[in-house]
Amino acid sequence: MAEEQRAEVATRTLVEGMVRVDGTIDAGELYGVAGALGMTDQQVRLCIKRMAADGLLVQEGRGRRAVLRETDRARRAAEPEVEFVRHMYAQDAGLAPWDGRWHLVAFAVPESARAARDALREALVRLGGAAVQGGVYVSANDWEPYVGAEVDRLGVRDCVTLLTSTDLRVGGEDDPLAVARRLWPLDELAEGHRRLAALAADRLARLTAEAPDDAPARVEQLAIAVELAAEFTRATEPDPLLPPELLPRPWPGAEARALAADCWRLLRRAEQGAPEPGPRFFQRYDALMAEITGEARTA
Repeated sequence: MAEEQRAEVATRTLVEGMVRVDGTIDAGELYGVAGALGMTDQQVRLCIKRMAADGLLVQEGRGRRAVLRETDRARRAAEPEVEFVRHMYAQDAGLAPWDGRWHLVAFAVPESARAARDALREALVRLGGAAVQGGVYVSANDWEPYVGAEVDRLGVRDCVTLLTSTDLRVGGEDDPLAVARRLWPLDELAEGHRRLAALAADRLARLTAEAPDDAPARVEQLAIAVELAAEFTRATEPDPLLPPELLPRPWPGAEARALAADCWRLLRRAEQGAPEPGPRFFQRYDALMAEITGEARTA
C-alpha cells in the first residue's frame, strides 16, 4: 500500500539519521531509504559530497557498496538532548507541575561584544525563553543551569543577572495564561504539533497493519523512523516546553507526543529483531522510550 504523503525530510537529516552505533552508514541502505522517501540518488550523492567537504563524513568505496564513516566533529554535533525530551513527556504525564515561578535573565552586554550578545539572545530563545523587552528574557522552567553554561561559554557572566518572580506583569497583563499567550507563538506551535500528530497517526496505522502485504518492510520501517524523527524535531525544537498550566486545553502537543511514542514502541520492537544494526538514534533514545512506553529496555 503506497503512502499518500511523505513528511518533508532534508537529505542531510536522512544521512545523519542513518548513522549506526559504530558510526558508519551502509550506503546501500541509505540509498534504499532515500528512495522510499522520494529522494533521488543524485540528491544523496551531492549531500554526501558536501558533508565530506565539511569534514563530517569519510567515504570508503563507491556507490551503493560504499561505507560512510562520521568524523569526531560530526559525532559531537549529533549529541541528542535527551533530558529535554524526557521533560516533555514528564509534563504530559503531570509529573512536572509548574511552581508558579517565572525565571528571568537580564543582560547588558556592551557593543564591543556584540557577537556574544547576539549569541546569548539566540541561546535564550533556543532554551525556550521569550523577550519581555530589550535585554530581558523569561522562561517558565528552571533553566538557570543551561543559561549559566551558555553565559560561561560566551564569557559574559559579569553582564548577566538571573532572578525569579511569582509576579510577572507584561503590558499590564498579569494572568499567567494571558502572559504566556502574549509572549510565545502558541498558535504556530500548536499547528506544528498537529502536523506531527497527523503524521504519527498515519504511520501508526501503517505499522499496525494486519494484512501481511500491507506491513512495512525494513527499508520502509527505517523511512518511517527518519520521517518521525524529522517531524518530531520540527515540532518540538521551537517549543518552549511551557508547563500545561500555561497552555490552552486541549494542547495538541501531548497527543502528538503520545502518538509518536506509540510509533517508536513498534519501531523498537521491529529493530530488536532486525538482522543488521539500525540507526544509532534507536540506541540513544532506547532507555528513554522504554521508560515512556513502559517496555523493558533493549539488552
